[in-house]
Amino acid sequence: MKKYRIGVDIGGTNIKIALVDFEGKIIYSNTTPTRAEMGYEAGVNNIKQAIKDLMNETSADKNSIEAIGFGLPGQIDYKEGLVKNLPNIPGWVNIPLAKIIEDEFSIPTRLDNDVRCAALGELNFGAGKGCENLICITVGTGIGSGIVLNGKLVRGASNAAGEIGHIKMSMEGGPLCGCGDYGCFEAYASGPSIVTMAREYISGGKSAKYKEMATDGIITPYIVAQAALQGDAVSIQIFKQMGKIIGLGLTSVINLLNPEKIIIGGGVADAGEILLEPIRKTIQDRAMPIQASAVKVVPAQLANTAGVIGASLLINS
Repeated sequence: MKKYRIGVDIGGTNIKIALVDFEGKIIYSNTTPTRAEMGYEAGVNNIKQAIKDLMNETSADKNSIEAIGFGLPGQIDYKEGLVKNLPNIPGWVNIPLAKIIEDEFSIPTRLDNDVRCAALGELNFGAGKGCENLICITVGTGIGSGIVLNGKLVRGASNAAGEIGHIKMSMEGGPLCGCGDYGCFEAYASGPSIVTMAREYISGGKSAKYKEMATDGIITPYIVAQAALQGDAVSIQIFKQMGKIIGLGLTSVINLLNPEKIIIGGGVADAGEILLEPIRKTIQDRAMPIQASAVKVVPAQLANTAGVIGASLLINS
């Protein structure tokens, strides 16, 4: 009887891999460099070797592993098992990764977007356990989301559903987004937005703790979050403003989809209640009353394991 699944979470810097049991418990995990600069062939070889190492370390074989799942940061064709494009990992265009891995290991393999995998992990074993309708968002360099409706992941007609970061927040104008358009949600509220706001406060003559904490003058969202957690008034104000903007963006989604939970993860969410409380208040003030009363905004529970746990569940999603 097959007891385990393998989950793989591929990022621009590292590949995380885990052997996961049917209760969502990680039996073994490891991390290896992605080495994106070496191209997709080297990346695929690194992945194959990581899987082989895992199987050797755990004495697992194809008879004890039900499936292998991958979460990847980009456009994925779930049905075809195809990596269409990974914007931050050059060379990964139209790569039939599922077939490559199945041919190598003779184990069923599935692929999906990394945030969708995180949503699947949180739904089954994290903050979304017991929910039927939820939205899991990650707030980092951008804003991504995985949407679950009636207990099922929403993938859309082109396997591209969930681009919450590109909800338009203004009719015209607004800050330039990485997608090339103006006024997108994530252009107003994400890691780079925090850094921009932090620099504006300093240039305006404000004294802020994160300026003292910044090594070589380099301000990061993490440093601003740490300063906020230490009580720095300017940093707290930045996160309050970010929370209001995120809450406003989420209000449209809540009105449309009526979820039970919004689960918030990603690096920026490490600020905790300093960020979450203004998000909740904005939703209560701006969302329609029935939808607002039904939703809870909570932090992600699985942290950096959500991706591998969720990827291991793709075979049944």
